[in-house]
Amino acid sequence: MRPFEYTRADRLEHAAQLSEAQEAMAIAGGTNLLDLMKLQVETPANLVDINPLGMGRIEDTDDSGLRIGALATNTATAVHQRVRADYPVLSRAILAGATQQLRNKATTGGNLCQRTRCYYFTNIDHPCNKREPGSGCGAIDGIARLHAVLGTSPQCIATYPGDMAVAMAALDAKVEIANAEGASRTVPVREFHRLPGDTPWRDNVLEDGEIITAVTLPAPVGGTQI
Repeated sequence: MRPFEYTRADRLEHAAQLSEAQEAMAIAGGTNLLDLMKLQVETPANLVDINPLGMGRIEDTDDSGLRIGALATNTATAVHQRVRADYPVLSRAILAGATQQLRNKATTGGNLCQRTRCYYFTNIDHPCNKREPGSGCGAIDGIARLHAVLGTSPQCIATYPGDMAVAMAALDAKVEIANAEGASRTVPVREFHRLPGDTPWRDNVLEDGEIITAVTLPAPVGGTQI
């Protein structure tokens, strides 16, 4: 792991401003980012700790839906009474992935932003356009049995590894995003992740300095969702 600076953000705008800087990245649970740093796949010069921002609440919305804070852990979400009762597919998807120890640390926002587990992406000795633009894709002519079949491009055939996002897409969830200027926007989970196209290094629609603040679920249809 390469040396890095560590900063604890004291408010949302501060976190967004710090993470907007070149070679800076936000960190919450760190279950994906720290592994990639150890492999030198990710080499941020500055880590911005967003845990002090208090975005871990899970609460009802005015339209009978549910708002899950970006820092809510996977465990807290999976065992939440309303999630289990009204959105059981989400609870099951979370519990089907990782281990209990990882779920205790992994967060909603971090889960959506986790990077591919493609063998060629995580091995810096192989070419990877997602890790190093223009270097090529080792997976295309390599061992590609666990890679994507649909939605690929000549640049990349890696897959997104998360189970939670699939359940959220089925539930028509939306991602709340804030930036360094204090503005916010909402993006459907189905539109949050990007196909590789000609820019495979861009996994999602987040711009520099943008931070996920929450995911909202609509009211369950007929009393209970999937």
